[in-house]
Amino acid sequence: MLLYFIIYKPFQVLSQFTPEGGKRTLKDYFPVPSDVYPVGRLDYDSEGLLLLTNDKQLNYRLLDPRFAHEREYWVQVEGTIDEAGARKLEPGVIITVDGKPYRTKPCKAIVFDRPPAVPERNPPIRYRKNVPDSWLKLLLTEGKNRQVRKMTAQAGFPTLRLIRYRIERLTIEGLQPGDMRALSRSEIYSSLFS
Repeated sequence: MLLYFIIYKPFQVLSQFTPEGGKRTLKDYFPVPSDVYPVGRLDYDSEGLLLLTNDKQLNYRLLDPRFAHEREYWVQVEGTIDEAGARKLEPGVIITVDGKPYRTKPCKAIVFDRPPAVPERNPPIRYRKNVPDSWLKLLLTEGKNRQVRKMTAQAGFPTLRLIRYRIERLTIEGLQPGDMRALSRSEIYSSLFS
């Protein structure tokens, strides 16, 4: 039987079920059958939407770069980023991937007027009174290793917190870190591919 779950991966949790280096893994939060695995990944220090399934076709369609699909990230950055700063990211920026320069694909960057309503993070972001921060929404169609962090750093705004909010029309709306929601095959496929 094919199973589909969306989860809110907490901060400082590996995107795998196999223990490694004493770090928390998905197994510590999500009781799923042993043939269910994450599609893609989020870094240990990132949080948000991750899909779990045993559907190999879904895995292929989401991870193959030919089927570019939109991902929305909410990014808390150090410093006050304005619209002009955000625009620098949109045509693509040069980052390093596998030790080589790489120009990211064009994206959309939107500055939040006010911080978005997000769950408290544990442990919280270290607050520094003299260093402002701001929130940015980034819409990407690719997912290179640590791409968002590299992009904001290249623009002069290091990432403090990174949440994947959406993949196509699937979101973590209403979920808290550690929450899981089961979906049907038709819900998943219609949200991702239609």
